[in-house]
Amino acid sequence: MIFPADYKSVGVTRTDPEERIGCPVYFSTEYLIADLPSGYAIYRVKSEGEGLLKKLVSLELIVKGEQIRKFQEKLDAHDRTRLIESAIPLCKGRMNTVIFEGMDRHITFVHEPSLHEVMEIEIIDIMPPEPPWLASAIERLVKSGILGELNIRFTKKLIDLRSFEGEKAVFPCYASELKGKYLDTDTDIENNSELIGCDISKQIFELRFPNLTYRHINMCPLKAELYMPAKPFITRCCQSKKSGMVNINGIDGAVVHWGASEYDIVDAIRMLVKVLKGNNHSVSKQ
Repeated sequence: MIFPADYKSVGVTRTDPEERIGCPVYFSTEYLIADLPSGYAIYRVKSEGEGLLKKLVSLELIVKGEQIRKFQEKLDAHDRTRLIESAIPLCKGRMNTVIFEGMDRHITFVHEPSLHEVMEIEIIDIMPPEPPWLASAIERLVKSGILGELNIRFTKKLIDLRSFEGEKAVFPCYASELKGKYLDTDTDIENNSELIGCDISKQIFELRFPNLTYRHINMCPLKAELYMPAKPFITRCCQSKKSGMVNINGIDGAVVHWGASEYDIVDAIRMLVKVLKGNNHSVSKQ
């Protein structure tokens, strides 16, 4: 796949590009799109010199003619994942390249689009509430385009606590509206109950009911008792001190606080991407 790292490296000409050899070209130009009456052609640019304008030395043809199609809708040119996903279904038969015009009128292209260079991050979240906060917040962030240049896409693993409902079930908070008892309101919790909660819930249970026997199902994603991550992930925890980068069973992930804002979530995702690219190694083992 050829997908320019930044649209500022893509130039456009409406004259014969071969006639421009030896002429000035903007210093950041790495690719040149020729928009001619006969159709489009895309070239790799070789230039030399210093300063704002360099000398165009040579052009290497990448693709031309009926192999190229221009996308009709204007998209966010920074949203790389969406551009790749939009180009893939159009590249059939001989067609292998899609030109995009951004909402700001800047031009870029994707040649032989592939999702192999797009990192997949799994959202591990708990429900209820429905929709789960972390998953719904990331969905809004993706739609906003703020994560677009990171070359990532998301899948979801939602742990549904409703599967644990029952007469013996004890949940941390009545706000969940799960069927069972609640650790924060009920006083008539019985012996041999089943606590579905995190380590904090376990501590509270033993403080409130020191003489009761019970079974503990740890729902904290960091404990990986209900689900073991199989790919890079982002999840949330009620303990703010555990926020940051983690590694569970050899898999890197990001943890945000249970009530994290979208701002915090963006920061965590950007840091996780740096870790996955090998640019940051401050990861705690779980």
